[in-house]
Amino acid sequence: MTAVTSAPPTLSFPRQTFAKLSPHPFLLAHLTPTEPIRPNGRSPNSFRSPILNTSSLSHTSGSAVVRVGDTAVVCGVRGEILLASNVPGYRVESSTQASSNDDIVELDLLVPNIELSTGCSPAHLPGLPPSPLAQTLSQRILSLLHSSKLVKAEDLRIWHTPPMSPEAETAEESPPESEVKAFWCLYIDILFISLDGNPFDAAWAAVIAALRDTKLPYAWWDIDREMILCSDQVSQASRLQLTGMPMAATFAVFSSGRNAGEQKTQAWILADPDTFEEELCRESVSIVVQCSDDGEVRIKKIEKSGGGFIGKEEMRALVAMAGERWREWHKLIGGTP
Repeated sequence: MTAVTSAPPTLSFPRQTFAKLSPHPFLLAHLTPTEPIRPNGRSPNSFRSPILNTSSLSHTSGSAVVRVGDTAVVCGVRGEILLASNVPGYRVESSTQASSNDDIVELDLLVPNIELSTGCSPAHLPGLPPSPLAQTLSQRILSLLHSSKLVKAEDLRIWHTPPMSPEAETAEESPPESEVKAFWCLYIDILFISLDGNPFDAAWAAVIAALRDTKLPYAWWDIDREMILCSDQVSQASRLQLTGMPMAATFAVFSSGRNAGEQKTQAWILADPDTFEEELCRESVSIVVQCSDDGEVRIKKIEKSGGGFIGKEEMRALVAMAGERWREWHKLIGGTP
């Protein structure tokens, strides 16, 4: 009687288990085929589809909710008044520096703040102090707001023209010049509901959408009360006149080598990386672009960290991809005033 031999049972695990046990080989196995497909189902050059909703918060001057994949951000803009008398030595008259944009930087009229300690991911539990990532993102947002000159200082100034005295009218003197009595200080609060990679692009898109949605009440200087008063009429409120719509696109580089400097390694550039991919990539670049009416892609800012795979040719290709991403955002945000 012959014994029937059977193949030994195979040991199999779900995809999520393999990704946790051996993340680098797991991602490498998805990218090595002729037509690479990332574990999230996207090709290396594809972005996640964005979703936008504005005027979501009723207690702010402007707000927006942005969702990109499983990364969701809420941004609210609050306007508070800063009296010029509280700024030592400050005085701007209509004939001098009315067109200058330096007030925004010198007086810190734009104050972004990012909150990650909301339980948005296992790495950011509620109740913890601001993480290094939150502080870094806040500084990057502030730096881009200043360098892009997105907000005009004139939109944040509250002017007052003193009335002429009867003696001056009799003497036919020239009317007094207007002076700045106060400023609008915009507090930009960015709250992450969920985080699955690429927080900068989502946060910046939420800031742009919220600023475009912002309406500031009509404000004036009351001579009798010697204070700033604001109108409660919505029809008298004015929108911010932004100078453009620069948008960010982030890319990460995944290398087949585990160690930095390893020879004969293959690399892939991944657009809009998620958290799983970010943890395996040692090189990243964020490109902020603005497209003109004739389709020209203009670079506003480039931030790069780690690695040396991305050269001139790769950078040109990434700028073109960033331009396509800008057009995608423009369909969502650009249609609003």
